[in-house]
Amino acid sequence: MLRTFFILLAFIAILVIVMFGVRGQKSAAPPFEIFPDMDRQPKVKAQDPSTFYADGRAARPPVPGTVPLGYDQPLERPIKGVVTESASPYDRVNFGAGTDYFNTGRIGAQWGTGIPFEVTMETMRRGQERYAINCAICHGATGAGDGMAKQFGLNTVQSFHQDRLRTMSDGEIFNTITNGKNTMFGLGDRVQVPDRWAIIAYLRALQKSQGGATANDLPPEEQAKLLSTP
Repeated sequence: MLRTFFILLAFIAILVIVMFGVRGQKSAAPPFEIFPDMDRQPKVKAQDPSTFYADGRAARPPVPGTVPLGYDQPLERPIKGVVTESASPYDRVNFGAGTDYFNTGRIGAQWGTGIPFEVTMETMRRGQERYAINCAICHGATGAGDGMAKQFGLNTVQSFHQDRLRTMSDGEIFNTITNGKNTMFGLGDRVQVPDRWAIIAYLRALQKSQGGATANDLPPEEQAKLLSTP
């Protein structure tokens, strides 16, 4: 029985070699391929046209919210339809490799402080949304360091309401969000540069909500209302 099996195996092996390994004559036709080794790939090549999309392009532009990395694009470069001086940080193409304060949180060799664009209610809402998605799982909804990850045993999660983090500069917090620190992984590859600053703006509001806020933190019109209240 075993002898018959080996005879059949040898016969099949010789047959395969004859069929696929020995042509017997020259031919312009391609050889039989058992393993094509990705010689031909159904991929889109750069600058190729395509009839699949209405605009005729095979390569697609980045989807909204894409986080580009690796280049420093000057902020003064003109943007079609946008006045650069008054442009929203989301109107710029921010590649995250710039050396300015906006991209690094540093001013020279020092950490800077301050949000590098106007903080509006839209900024705060965006920061709240991004915080809930990326930060609350560990730091908790109020920043007290009591998120779900902490409850499951990640005891290195910090509360934002301790003095060390209340007094930490905005630039250093930006760097921590970007690159991570200790057991916290970096978010630079998934959170846009302006969104990191929006998170910091919202974080500062959380800190003030848990103590430290004064009337001077209110907008001038709200301060006037307080002063006029009997």
